[in-house]
Amino acid sequence: MNLNNRLLPSTLTFTLMLSLAASAAKPPRDFTQETAAQREKRMAWFNEARFGMFIHWGVYAVPAGEWNGKTHYGEWFMEETKMPVSQYEKFATQFNPVQFDARAWARMAKDAGMKYLVITSKHHDGFGLWDSALTDWDIGRTPFGRDPLKELAEACKQEGIRLCFYHSIMDWHHPDWGTRRAWHDTATGEPDMDRFVEYLKGQLKELITRYGPLGILWFDGEWESPWTHERGVDLYNYVRSLQPDIIINNRVGKGRAGMQGMDKGQGVGDYGTPEQEIPATGFGPGVYWESCMTMNRHWGYNRHDQNWKSTQMLVRNLIDCASKGGNYLLNIGPTAEGLFPAPSIERLAGIGQWMKVNGDSIYGTQASPFKKLPWGRCTQKPGRRTTTLYLHVFDWPKDGQLLVPGLQNQISKAWLLSDKKRKALSVAPSEAGPIILVPTAAPDALSSTVLLQIKGAPEVVHAGLAQHPDGSILLPASEAQLHGEGIRYESGAGHDNLGYWTNPGDWAEWELKVTQPGKFEVSAEFAALQSASLTVRVGEQTVRAQVPATGSYSAFQPVKIGTLDLPMGDSIILGVRPVREGWNPVNLRAIKLQPAR
Repeated sequence: MNLNNRLLPSTLTFTLMLSLAASAAKPPRDFTQETAAQREKRMAWFNEARFGMFIHWGVYAVPAGEWNGKTHYGEWFMEETKMPVSQYEKFATQFNPVQFDARAWARMAKDAGMKYLVITSKHHDGFGLWDSALTDWDIGRTPFGRDPLKELAEACKQEGIRLCFYHSIMDWHHPDWGTRRAWHDTATGEPDMDRFVEYLKGQLKELITRYGPLGILWFDGEWESPWTHERGVDLYNYVRSLQPDIIINNRVGKGRAGMQGMDKGQGVGDYGTPEQEIPATGFGPGVYWESCMTMNRHWGYNRHDQNWKSTQMLVRNLIDCASKGGNYLLNIGPTAEGLFPAPSIERLAGIGQWMKVNGDSIYGTQASPFKKLPWGRCTQKPGRRTTTLYLHVFDWPKDGQLLVPGLQNQISKAWLLSDKKRKALSVAPSEAGPIILVPTAAPDALSSTVLLQIKGAPEVVHAGLAQHPDGSILLPASEAQLHGEGIRYESGAGHDNLGYWTNPGDWAEWELKVTQPGKFEVSAEFAALQSASLTVRVGEQTVRAQVPATGSYSAFQPVKIGTLDLPMGDSIILGVRPVREGWNPVNLRAIKLQPAR
């Protein structure tokens, strides 16, 4: 729409009020009260998909992360630079993505094995990627002259990809957003949140009616005080009144607990949204979640950010999410010209090659029946009389013996998923569980999949962490049982440690199986900005660890702690607790117990 055809604000408000008043003539339906069966049916495609593409794209791609000699900016450019709105708006005149090819984007998502695509219809800067009748702060202000969302909707339909929209609740550009910034130099009067909600609903109605049906509305920016739980419930019901089967994330409400993404207290929405992390465990049947993560350090395009995760890490993140019953939403930040960065394209292609062989081990799978596996992850597909276990082996056994710890079921057949002939692998029983005899060389460096068919539902006996043949015991962060509100296991994006250990009342423990008792030297890998003290305890024995400052929370160093006597037993508990006086946060990667010589 041309700017001179825009509705005047007074006309806009009156039109919106009439529309909303008409829709409110009858009592609104409360969609939050659906049954578990109804919700399961609506969420079925989401559970089947497991893998989606996130796209952060807007006028913030024009500066490409750089301003006044600083190069760390991304989609938060307006907020972080505190640039006046009138100055920021000039980026729209430079946003002309003539190389945008919606079919190429959708095809790359499909070829990578992704089943849905979530693109930023509007981020926190308020700029819309469609030509809205409710504002001129959108694609209509640019020289582009095309409708990228319409083109993408058509391309996704052609490629069999579900189109979804990310839509920010918070809006730094709109004058009625309640926490208007001091650098908003074009707004007048006082903010009016009721008027803002009318605008927000009006834009959402445009998106759903023009480009729908949509798979997901992915909200964000709910954390500031103008947004309330009651507004979240109202918006949830409004969106579903427009499309009853749509899926809405939990950021429509106020229950999200930070980057962990799951609701605590009052929540609304259909699934949790961990950000830049993968939870240490899943959340059980009927709890839906999706980890959204970047390929490098930024969501929006930053030409200086070349800190790309490896294809191996991205594939293993996908596996990790699926093994815990969740989805993986992997982000791309296109350029202002409309192109995916070359490293993104390269990684998507690598993931796609892996998915062509191993996709069955991801799509439609359920969480692992194992608490943890020493060599990787597991996904499963239950059947009527049998269950298929997909063993995702990250650390391939060099001796060709893959132990499946604690599995009690009778095994019907085992084979490599990459083997089109499905040649059976031999299986040998052992006290610790079945041992699958596999080739000594891993079939795939990214992750190799062994398919195991068992009779019945999985029966797994969980034993404590066992000793290695040399008598040593490794206690990885991933195996810790955590106690407290803050401490958590961080995985993915280069993390494999206990972190967020800010509260000295939080603690961790491990369960050990000791078959060779005796004295053990205790050491651990720590990273910390400041020195701190911890105690390591088994029974009545306690040794104290002094953690040095290592320079950063990612600079891990080994620390010798002391000596402990370990008795024989299947369930020996080792606990690690902070020393409260002068406590400073630390990251802990692993503890090692080595027989004293």
